[in-house]
Amino acid sequence: MTGKLTLTHSEELKRGITIRLGYADATFYRCKNGHYCTSEKCPICFSDCEILRTVSFVDAPGHETLMATVLTGAALMDGALLVIAANEKCPQPQTREHLAALELVGIKNVVIVQNKIDLVSEERALENYNEIKEFVKTTILEGSPIIPVSAQQRVNIDLVIEAIEKFVPTPKRDETKELKMLIARSFDINKPGTQPKKLLGGVLGGAIVQGKLKIGDKIEIRPGIKVGANYKPILTEVKGLQKAGIDLEEAGPGGLLGVLTSLDPFLTKSDSLVGNVVGFPGKLPETRESLSIEVKLLERVVGSKETKATAPIKINEELMINTGTARSIGSVTSIKKDVIELKLKVPVCAEKGEKTVISRQVSGRWRLIASGTVC
Repeated sequence: MTGKLTLTHSEELKRGITIRLGYADATFYRCKNGHYCTSEKCPICFSDCEILRTVSFVDAPGHETLMATVLTGAALMDGALLVIAANEKCPQPQTREHLAALELVGIKNVVIVQNKIDLVSEERALENYNEIKEFVKTTILEGSPIIPVSAQQRVNIDLVIEAIEKFVPTPKRDETKELKMLIARSFDINKPGTQPKKLLGGVLGGAIVQGKLKIGDKIEIRPGIKVGANYKPILTEVKGLQKAGIDLEEAGPGGLLGVLTSLDPFLTKSDSLVGNVVGFPGKLPETRESLSIEVKLLERVVGSKETKATAPIKINEELMINTGTARSIGSVTSIKKDVIELKLKVPVCAEKGEKTVISRQVSGRWRLIASGTVC
């Protein structure tokens, strides 16, 4: 749909899998005969098309060992495409884990894409389709559209676009609230050998969830960078804004945004500011080195091949938490009924009421065990 390969890291290209979050944008069109596409001319009837909207895509890893990255991406999403291969039995362990992630972060607008139908017989495609329907019964995905697709042959891509338009509406967002932007990527875009006078500042990638941002704004980034034993917020200025490849003077909520800053690019290289929150100076939630979370345990550990009941959380246990695009490891220091207290190794900028996802190590892998709310 986007025409862009989101694999950019050398290891991703070598192995053919997503490791870091990938980004791409696509503009959806519809012709007078009701066909959906991503071009100004309809590829089916060749008539002129009208623009519907531009959609930003976050490509999250499918591999179960990269679940924390998936949860980082989920914090930015208004809806999701759950891609299931027709040439594998459904559900695979990672499919269960991705469904659990969608449920935990509260994403209900989902289109299920049954891909690779060109690799199986018609009978197997129908069998797999029924496996998917059975899998999503009694979940938040029950009733979600299931679109059989061959991505390689571009079969039914128009139906996927139509389903996105019908089942993933653009939510209403408040531009009058204080600015809050979640950072999911950060970059140094300067090529090796660039002359000092031509160097550009560091770039932040993510999404504004409320408020507005414009060129020239002074912004604060929290928790910031580690100075000695503590984390110190960073102050900088917005030098450029880009969304869907278009340079902007001002940007509001919705879609993925690139923010060029006056920061030393050393501070933003290799995703070093992922998990931070951007706002106006003095207006962001406090940086928390410990976190109180009201926890709701899942009945079963998600993602492991064996079905395991979720054991209660214990004092001194190390857990991984994801809140917004931030993730941190914390040691449990207190348990009072359903509320746990965590001492975090890396602080997070979080406010009361934010959703949190909790994982524990099971057989050497981080597995989802609970959802929670910051107290």
